Amino acid sequence: MRVIIQRVSSASVTIDSKVYRKINAGFLVLVGFTQDDAQDDINWLVQKIINLRVFPDQNGQMNQSITDVQGDILLISQFTLYASTKKGNRPSFIHAAKPDLAIHLYKQTVHTFNQIMPTNIKSGKFGADMKISLVNDGPVTISIDSKRKE
Repeated sequence: MRVIIQRVSSASVTIDSKVYRKINAGFLVLVGFTQDDAQDDINWLVQKIINLRVFPDQNGQMNQSITDVQGDILLISQFTLYASTKKGNRPSFIHAAKPDLAIHLYKQTVHTFNQIMPTNIKSGKFGADMKISLVNDGPVTISIDSKRKE
């Protein structure tokens, strides 16, 4: 499982020219899955994300987590996080999970987040052509891979 986390002042996802979901301050999380991802990967990454201390405290230091600041999360599936550009100029997505597995993992990820932060989680629509808008705060952008645990 791979994620790109962006600390945002606001973010939204638009589908068919209509705002589908939007959040205020928090994280925009782009998530991609590979064939051997499982619930353990989801659990580890969700805990890592909710405990990531990248929000400023009263002294302006990045010491607070998303739960400390009661921030929102917009979770968007993005298989292109597993793009391989090793050969040629057209990316290969051979390592990305197939759609039937990826949708299951995505739903499990949303469910796992909802168990911890039920009022603060919004999600995109799996497989839809989505337009993402965001105001990156900082900017703070972090990538994490569950297999490398970093």
